[in-house]
Amino acid sequence: MNQTAKGSMSYLISIVLVAVLGGLLFGYDTAVISGAEKGLQAFFIGASDFTYTDAWHGFTCASALIGCIIGSAMSGYLATNLGRKKSLILAGLLFFVSALGSMWPEFLFFEEGKATFSLLIAFNIYRVIGGMGVGLASAICPMYIAEVAPSNIRGTLVSWNQFAIIFGQLVVYFVNFLILGEHTNPVIEKIAEGVYQVSASSDPWTIATGWRYMFGSEAVPAGLFALLICFVPETPRYLVMIGEDNKALAVLRKINGTVRGAEILDEIKNTVTVKTERLFTYGWLVIFVGIMLSVFQQAVGINAVLYYAPRIFADMGMDKPMVQTVIMGIVNILFTLVAIFTVERLGRKPLLIWGSIGMAIGAFGVAATFGNADLGMVTMISIMVYSASFMFSWGPICWVLISEIFPNTIRGAAVAIAVAFQWIFNWIVSSTFVPMFNMQVAGDPHFGHWFTYGLYGVICVLAAVFVWRLVPETKGKTLEDMTKLWKKEA
Repeated sequence: MNQTAKGSMSYLISIVLVAVLGGLLFGYDTAVISGAEKGLQAFFIGASDFTYTDAWHGFTCASALIGCIIGSAMSGYLATNLGRKKSLILAGLLFFVSALGSMWPEFLFFEEGKATFSLLIAFNIYRVIGGMGVGLASAICPMYIAEVAPSNIRGTLVSWNQFAIIFGQLVVYFVNFLILGEHTNPVIEKIAEGVYQVSASSDPWTIATGWRYMFGSEAVPAGLFALLICFVPETPRYLVMIGEDNKALAVLRKINGTVRGAEILDEIKNTVTVKTERLFTYGWLVIFVGIMLSVFQQAVGINAVLYYAPRIFADMGMDKPMVQTVIMGIVNILFTLVAIFTVERLGRKPLLIWGSIGMAIGAFGVAATFGNADLGMVTMISIMVYSASFMFSWGPICWVLISEIFPNTIRGAAVAIAVAFQWIFNWIVSSTFVPMFNMQVAGDPHFGHWFTYGLYGVICVLAAVFVWRLVPETKGKTLEDMTKLWKKEA
């Protein structure tokens, strides 16, 4: 039997690998600020026309999230009207422009190396542009993979996108480390509430140049992604939606083989009768489930751990918080692989439920032991359990379900709404963690610690109940089966 008759796994893997580069850029762009933020803060503290306060630094570090919300909200319109492939090309170009603009925000309009308020605004605009790329990639990369993948391995292939996100974060940590080299981060001294100055002993190279190279390094993977995505096909589902049945059949045959490709084309044509349908054509429940999957993925509090791990470990009294952070990163990678290799065997629901229970145990363990010096090791293990449980469940599996749970004709708009909620709750959790964590009641310095993780533990329990009662199992089902499933519910 020839390759066309049985389909080409190497062809499928090659186009999926290109698509997951978008996930790697997602992780790269959101984590690059962690290495650059001190140099960036020191640079803008030197401005003479305004005071670079804590509030401005917080906004600057998080400005990409504004773009993430915009990009994810736009993704449905773009995926439906431009197609999945062209939307990903646009995302790659946004990443590329953002990387170069963040490295050199003075381009054309401002004096080189002079920190001003106008330059800060320009820098944040470039970060928002990058965030728009992240928002687009976060919604459309899993959608693209789901729409080209055969149903029996779809969950595994979409899960690789989450692996790419975590791997992208680790790559940029390593790149930032190499860029910093023998240089040191600046020493910043507090002179008033929310106001700082740079110590005279600080390394001037880090302040003037180091952070620029960190942001600029993203241009390499971004340019590669934008170029390579031009050579992958549009998804068969979208091609059928715009009446390009012959092109869809060619792609399906390359992936699935001659006979099965023709069968899948008939299945798609039976469900895609028009380019789009009204959002609530299949009832409110499918939209609600998609939104709540996104809300719970963020509300369980994982980004409070990922973004602030060194701070948390330092507050626990650990001598080398960066070592514990690296260990946690390695654990995260390993447990993401657990999901990749079990999602098609165990299914989506069991992984989500067991992950929620594991996270709840970890969160309650942190709440019960944080601040007790004798139980420091228990606290650290609890955080590791909490993080690892997320990585084999809500981390990858949420993206799998969002990419496959919606019927073909509303997928673009529905995914956009779900992912926009994800970024909104990412911002809510990230911005509320530090105030909650540092909260004191009746002089108790640890009240905020147990309250914060106790709250996350309760949300994890609610997440398990939500999945058990409302989320359908999609293992082994085709994307066309989703139409039949939700028609019964409507």
